[in-house]
Amino acid sequence: MERPIETDGGHAAASSTHTVRLELIDEPGELLAALQPIANNGGNLLSIYHERGNKTPRGHIPVEVDFEATDDQFETIVEALREEGINVMQAGTERYAEEITLLLVGHLIDTDLSDTLSRIEECASASVVDVSLSAPKGSGAGVSSARLRLAARANETVTALEAVRSIASEKGIDVIEPLAGGDR
Repeated sequence: MERPIETDGGHAAASSTHTVRLELIDEPGELLAALQPIANNGGNLLSIYHERGNKTPRGHIPVEVDFEATDDQFETIVEALREEGINVMQAGTERYAEEITLLLVGHLIDTDLSDTLSRIEECASASVVDVSLSAPKGSGAGVSSARLRLAARANETVTALEAVRSIASEKGIDVIEPLAGGDR
C-alpha cells in the first residue's frame, strides 16, 4: 500500500514497503537498538520476524524487519543501521545480489576464525551467509579449512574478494576461490 508523504515543495513522495534482514547479538536491548534508526529516520514499522531459535553461522540472531518509507528514507535508514554497528545482511532485494563460495585453508582456529568472519562482515560489500568448518581433532592441532558462502552487493564481487584476500594474507591463510557449485 502506498501513501503520499509530504516533502519540500509540496510534492508527494510515495512510501513503499521495504525489508531489511539484520544479524543481532543475543543480548538485551539489541532489538530495540536496531529499531531505533528506523524510527528516527521516518520508517513506519510493519512487522518484525525475530528468529531467536535460529542462529546465523556466527551464532547471532537473524531478524527481518518490514517497514514503510520513501526510497530516500530507506537508504538513510540502512546507512544509519550500519553506522550504529548493526550487521545488515540484506537490505531490499538488490543489495546482496551475487553469491560467492570460497575456501579458506590454514590455521583458522589459531588465527581466530571468529575475528576473520567479523572482519569480512565489516566489508560493506559482502555478508557471510554460511560457514562450514573442517578441523582436525584437538585445539590448534593443524591445518583446518572453512567453506564460506558470501553474499556480495551487485557488481561488488571483486571488492568483496579483495577484502577476503587481504584479511587471509594478513593471517597466513590460503584462499581458494570462487568455487563452482559450492552451495551444499
